[in-house]
Amino acid sequence: MPSSNLPERDLSDLEIELAANSMRRNIITMLEKSKSGHPGGSLSSADIVATLFFSGAMKYNHNNPEDHTQDRFFLSKGHVAPVVYAAYYLLGWLHDDDMMTLRQLGSRLQGHPDNHACPGFEVCSGSLGQGLSVAAGCALGLKLTSLETGERSPKVFVLLGDGELQEGSNWEALMFAAHHKLDNLIALVDFNNLQIDGHVTDVCSLGDLGEKLRAFGWNVIRINGHDVLEVRKALLAARDGKEAGNTAPTAIICTTVKGKGVSFMEDKVNWHGVAPSEAQAEQAREELDAARELLLIQAESTKEAADV
Repeated sequence: MPSSNLPERDLSDLEIELAANSMRRNIITMLEKSKSGHPGGSLSSADIVATLFFSGAMKYNHNNPEDHTQDRFFLSKGHVAPVVYAAYYLLGWLHDDDMMTLRQLGSRLQGHPDNHACPGFEVCSGSLGQGLSVAAGCALGLKLTSLETGERSPKVFVLLGDGELQEGSNWEALMFAAHHKLDNLIALVDFNNLQIDGHVTDVCSLGDLGEKLRAFGWNVIRINGHDVLEVRKALLAARDGKEAGNTAPTAIICTTVKGKGVSFMEDKVNWHGVAPSEAQAEQAREELDAARELLLIQAESTKEAADV
């Protein structure tokens, strides 16, 4: 196992922003090399995934991706696997060579994650609408085990897309989770309002998603999914901040921009599932490098560590 590219501690908000920037850059390079994949949703969820993995809100063994004894993470929108691969690379779970093999035959980095090939994943995913059901089942199993042992149940986090919430199976899972009082289940919705055919509001609107989730018995937190501080606070509130007697699962609706961080990809439906050309990838990296320089200047001015 390669060594981690991160400090051995929870990162500050600014360091998480730098980690997300590195993840976005690696996403672009992976997709350029593979000549296929999904940049839009991978980029929109980078701040969410970086904060989840590097803030301390999710408890897991940083040194062993095959240790599934603590909190669990499920990627329901499996087509954005590159954002998770990029996080795993920073953790040292993937090698430099791995990052250049996305979507290639025999690679550990398939277009949709294969838990038999890539360390760290709980299940294969990518058939949209299934991830929340699997996560809810896991949360129930962990909760039942905790009742037997008397120990606190690990948390189960699942990342969903807004477009996939058009799938009916998700609403069955939402009812199931509320009925079984799965307060150890936390759903993160990457709400970028774009899916393969256009804006979610035009294809099949979710309406007031927050009110619908509340009607299904869930706690709901709405945040800016690109504000690391907001994401951190929401995760901690969902994890530990419930009042006594509140046994509902929690949904964190993260408002995001598809293709975030790359100007010509932002809020453009045609970047849902198209890889950048060499010239486009170079432009994207230049923009991300410029954003990184600004973050480093900010880090220097505040004397924060910036070795991500």
